[in-house]
Amino acid sequence: MIKETASFIKNKLDLKNPEVAVILGSGLGRFSETLENISSISYASIPNFPQSSVSGHKGELIKGYIKDKEVICLNGRFHLYEGHNPRVILDIIHILKELGVKRLIVTNAAGSLRLDMPPGSIMLIKDHINFSGRNPLVGPNDDNYGPRFPALNNAYSLTLRNLCKKTAQQLDIELKEGTYFYVLGPNFETSAEIKAFALLGGDAVGCSTVPEVISAIHCSIDVLGLSVITNYGAGMQDNTPSHQETLSQANKASEKLIKLVATFIKEE
Repeated sequence: MIKETASFIKNKLDLKNPEVAVILGSGLGRFSETLENISSISYASIPNFPQSSVSGHKGELIKGYIKDKEVICLNGRFHLYEGHNPRVILDIIHILKELGVKRLIVTNAAGSLRLDMPPGSIMLIKDHINFSGRNPLVGPNDDNYGPRFPALNNAYSLTLRNLCKKTAQQLDIELKEGTYFYVLGPNFETSAEIKAFALLGGDAVGCSTVPEVISAIHCSIDVLGLSVITNYGAGMQDNTPSHQETLSQANKASEKLIKLVATFIKEE
């Protein structure tokens, strides 16, 4: 199934050598506007491909170029709170592997667990905490893609992080760095949970990304992760988090993130 779907995508988009893939988080779909010679297909037209049902996730696969580099964008991701089996995400990443992807850039919208990281900040993910109780590697392992017990001690490539920091410095973009705390969702957290997550070592909290990263590391794809901070966690300010706020703040901060990711890809 994975090879069949990869072959369909390759032929439909006329893919040559797409070594970089970008997964676009809530409100960040405008990244595709930075690409040249764009072609796209909807998820609905791809055989064996799941559908994204969340507002802010369009549900299309895009091919384009940044300078001379062919890039694949997933404009719409798959969240486990939508009811997807975690293995669906593993299959999606394995499809990218079949297409030749060697580096995966994951972006997301996240809530801050730190007062010194306000809405509008961009956080470079250095590590994560999987608090969801779910893992895409549960079930039979395909040794053709990766080992039964992959190590995650360098899940967010130090080499790519250092290159991203250098790019941000060149662009005069302030870049925070921290640990992404992954929860299942879809509800926003309670004030007590926000306090607990910070005590456990989290810097930002969200409901995506980690299954994609685990799947990528499983099949030896290097990962760079970036969060747009859209709100403070519940109880940190006099606020009630909402998805509308998430999309609004992500749109406001997206210009910085889009510029950072596009320049990073161009210069890496």
